[in-house]
Formats: sequence, C-alpha cells, structure tokens
Amino acid sequence: MTVRSAIGTVVERIAGEHRLNSLRSREDRFRRGLARRLHPTGGAEPEPVAPPALREGEPDSDFDAPDLTRHELISRLHELLQPRTYLEIGVNDGLSIALSRAVTIGVDPDFAVRSEVQCDLQLVRATSDDFFARQHPMGHLGGVPLDFAFIDGMHLAEFAYRDFMNLEQYMAPTGVIVLDDMLPRSSDEAARNRFTRFWAGDVFKFVEVLTELRPDLVVVRVNTAPTGVVLVTGLDPESRVLAEAYDSVLDRLTSADPQVVPDSVIHRRDAVGAQSLLSSTAWAQLVAARDQADVSTVASAVSSLRRLKTLGGASGA
Repeated sequence: MTVRSAIGTVVERIAGEHRLNSLRSREDRFRRGLARRLHPTGGAEPEPVAPPALREGEPDSDFDAPDLTRHELISRLHELLQPRTYLEIGVNDGLSIALSRAVTIGVDPDFAVRSEVQCDLQLVRATSDDFFARQHPMGHLGGVPLDFAFIDGMHLAEFAYRDFMNLEQYMAPTGVIVLDDMLPRSSDEAARNRFTRFWAGDVFKFVEVLTELRPDLVVVRVNTAPTGVVLVTGLDPESRVLAEAYDSVLDRLTSADPQVVPDSVIHRRDAVGAQSLLSSTAWAQLVAARDQADVSTVASAVSSLRRLKTLGGASGA
C-alpha cells in the first residue's frame, strides 16, 4: 500500500465513505470546470489536473514540531480561564465552538455546525463587520464583558484588524484574544488569493502593525499546528488607537501578492511552545483578578506573560 492510499484509508475511516465520495465528486467537478475554462474552444477534454488549491504536501519548515494543535490550545485555555463569556469569529463546522461551556456567541456568514454543542449559544449568520454594526451585538451576554475570544474569520489582514479592534471594546481587562493562522510557513501559504491546500492568508501583517501601534499589549506568537496562533492580553477596552490609525495603515495591510513573510515568522523563531505558554502562572492570576474584581492585580499577570517570548524577538524581564 502506498503512503497516499494509506492516508486515503485513514481519511475514509474518519470522514465516512459517503462524505469522502461527496468530497471526491466535488473535487472532480472542480477539476473539470477548470479544464473547461483553460480550454474553452472545445475539442478533446484534457486529462484533469488537480487545481493548485488541491496540491498535496505542506511547505518546507525547520521549526520544532508543535506540541499542540490550535483546537487543543483553545480547549486548554477554556479549562484554565473558565471564561464566563466567549465569542468566536469564524464558526465553520463548530469544532472549536463545541469546546465552550460559557455563554457564547458564534459569528459566521456560512456556518454549518456538525459538532455537539454544550453551551448557552447564539449563532449569528452574518459577517463580522455586519455583526459589530448592530445596535447591541453583545446582548446575548447579559451585560457581562468578554473573557475569551477566538478570531478565525476572513484570512485577510484588514479583516483581522477590524475584528480585533471591534472585539477589544467588549473585552474584560483580564480577557484573552487568540488569532488563528498567524504563522504561515511560506509566501505561497500567506497569499491573499488562495492557491495552496493549507492557507493562512496574510493576517500575519496585522500582528506586525498591532505590535507597533499598541506596545501596551502582550502579544505572544504560539507554535501550534498547523498555521500557528497569536495570543493577546493586557487589553484596554477604552483604547481607540486602532480605530484612529486604520486608514493610515490600510495600504500596508492590503499589499498585493506575493507576500513578503519575515523569516522569523516562517521559521517560528520567536514563537513560544504551547505547553510552555499554558504552564505560566499568569492564567490563575488573571482568573483571580477577574473573580475578585481587583484590577490592580492584572498588572502582575500581564508581567508574567511578558516574560515569554513576544513578537519581534523581545523578552520581558
């Protein structure tokens, strides 16, 4: 048995034969449609070629193997933070929102939740921009600020910027935001126009801008599979720095392909291991500060996280 056929067997066991056949059928239609566009004059149809978005393999990488996936990290953070409230942008099939036990809002214009959900959940079928434009977007939370949020929406830097900017004003000072797809492993994987199987998009550019505009934040790059995350805390719901700077950085956020991804990002040189991040004492400090309504202790928790590697290669004292 070849490696490819062995992988196919495993996938079939996990996904089920019916679903796998459906995926194969969709892929075949995609290939044939592509062939017709490439050869519109008729004649014998060439042998279908897998479109770039279905290429096998992953980009080369030389960083340490991640010790957790993004979903495993999110699950552990739920355990450590015990958030009262949680919001997720980019619900998709519900794998990550199923990890929540808090009062939860999920925002996605095209969600198709297939996972069992065990929380007080409001699903909003809308773009994140439209959601935040509502008069009372957080009404489902009953006046409790957000303790935890996960941004995994549109893979474009300007969208990630707006999602973070809009979320922060509703976060608790002890809150935590995680952004997905922040460590693309190649320029191809970071393209604004997708043509690879694994796609991070160019959201990594937002974090570069964020660290420049908001040095007050703790921004930690985390080596998770497959395309890395960034964790942000030390939030300031009153800050309007990002809103005021948006127009001035928009050209930078929307720079055209090919993307220039710093080597430090591709090779995850400044990323902390997920297990090391989770072992920090900061999480217990944040929860204590939140539960005791003692804002003065937040600084201590933030200081603990600053001791981890942060973007730009800097380390705290």
